[in-house]
Amino acid sequence: MPSVNVIDRELRVELSSWMSENGYHWAGQEDEDKFLARLYDLRQMPSTDSRAAYPTAAEDIHQHQVRNRDWDDDWVFGDPRFNLWNCTDEEFLKFLLNTLRPRTQPNSAVTALMAAQYNAVLAPTGWEFVDDHHVGESIYYAYRRRTGVHDPSHIELTAPDVVDRFVLDQQLGRLRRDIETDPAAAIAHCKELIESQLKLILQRFGEQYSDRDDVPALYGQVSRRLGIHSNAVPGDSRASEAVKQVLRNLSSIVKNISEARNAMGTGHGRVEASPAERRHARLFFNATVTVTEFIAETWAAREDEWDTHDPF
Repeated sequence: MPSVNVIDRELRVELSSWMSENGYHWAGQEDEDKFLARLYDLRQMPSTDSRAAYPTAAEDIHQHQVRNRDWDDDWVFGDPRFNLWNCTDEEFLKFLLNTLRPRTQPNSAVTALMAAQYNAVLAPTGWEFVDDHHVGESIYYAYRRRTGVHDPSHIELTAPDVVDRFVLDQQLGRLRRDIETDPAAAIAHCKELIESQLKLILQRFGEQYSDRDDVPALYGQVSRRLGIHSNAVPGDSRASEAVKQVLRNLSSIVKNISEARNAMGTGHGRVEASPAERRHARLFFNATVTVTEFIAETWAAREDEWDTHDPF
């Protein structure tokens, strides 16, 4: 059964209009016939020129857009031979991907801006362009469906300005790198991200902890220091109890993430391949975000409320 397009005509028109209005030509620095020849068999497609010298789309496009430039720059979008308004999502995404190729657009700053705009328009559809790999200074993109509620590229764990957050950013960078390609490593990074965050908070408040303390123990210490379990919604006992029930479950989530690292993640000299799959990595990452974002926001709020030189 054919798939249903989620990138509708309105979004496609928006993208083509953005290119035209901002001077980003879809073929970049390439001749348009060479650009299109990577996607279509132009010699098997008809010409719009009645002259015998230009019998196929290959000769037609070369004559009108390489030799003479007598069509509008955005002609390709409305040309029925390419059907870009109504083709499958995959075909349309391949066309956009071609606009980001280093051969087409060698300026990586320009392609980064283009990819960001594509993603902004495509956000409701679940499709996105991502930095796939580098060759020298050239960036090669890929498109994919977003799988999961969160994406490491969009997560920022707030911290008070006085705190050096290098380690947190480093852990998030590893998650961005591995979540799609190395699920076992990503699960391990989830546990390490929580552990780093908890230790930073304890250091900030001058709390002592042991290297032997496991992640659940560290979480318990932090939750007490931040008052996570106490008076969750001041002045509303019913709401407070409901929130506290959810917060109590955070302890279980932290424990499960820590145990998943031992059972499915990297480390401890595994002798068998990890059973972790990408869906598992996404599951534990989403759970990690739930925990770490709440802790980070509570931490920032408490910094505003307290004089950190006084005991809590």
